[in-house]
Amino acid sequence: QGQLVESGGGLVQAGDSLRLSCAASGRTFSTYYAAWFRQAPGKEREFVAAINWNGDSTYYADSVKGRFTISRDNAKDTVYLQMHSLKPEDTAGYNCATRGPRGPPYSSTYYRGVAYNYWGQGTQVTVSS
Repeated sequence: QGQLVESGGGLVQAGDSLRLSCAASGRTFSTYYAAWFRQAPGKEREFVAAINWNGDSTYYADSVKGRFTISRDNAKDTVYLQMHSLKPEDTAGYNCATRGPRGPPYSSTYYRGVAYNYWGQGTQVTVSS
């Protein structure tokens, strides 16, 4: 798959919006599943959102459902996370991750970090109250 590079994080106020991007290098990105995870200081990494290879199936953590939207543009080898109505509890380092088409059924594993083979370095999102 190659490298994943996240961008778009920053310091915002509660209620604001941000869009994170995850740019992938590699020729087979369009066949890969992708997801966003986050980790706040002192907490375990948690699943945020996932998307299948062509974008017609998406999954969300309950904590972000209705506020975040995951999408992808395979022509640009990029996955996005549009975040609205941000809350202080959304403050975390956000990482994107991808995995290839082979492996356990995605519909039952999308929320597990171990299901992904490739990870980006992350981008920080800080939401002030």
